[in-house]
Amino acid sequence: MEKTLKILGKRGRVTIPFEIRQRLGFKYNDILSFTDNGSDTVTVKREALCTGCADDFFEDPIDKPEDEETLLDFLDSLSLSEQRAALIHLSVKWAEQEGVKANGR
Repeated sequence: MEKTLKILGKRGRVTIPFEIRQRLGFKYNDILSFTDNGSDTVTVKREALCTGCADDFFEDPIDKPEDEETLLDFLDSLSLSEQRAALIHLSVKWAEQEGVKANGR
């Protein structure tokens, strides 16, 4: 494996090289976790907010009864500030649940 060097910017940002993103299947808006492994190493992992939910949320609209609103329809109907509030709320809930799982509770 070839080593790629990147410079950490003033704001602590670094770009994951395109070739690595492509090979690992990282895409725009993916959620990534960072784990400090000690010894100056960090593991970057793509995370899923839910398991098996894609089929429920991204159904073919042809199969949807006309009077049934999907979760995506509802979210799309919210204002940008309401969408932001929903995202923050769900992110916090998810993080809390993940913390409970990690702590074995």
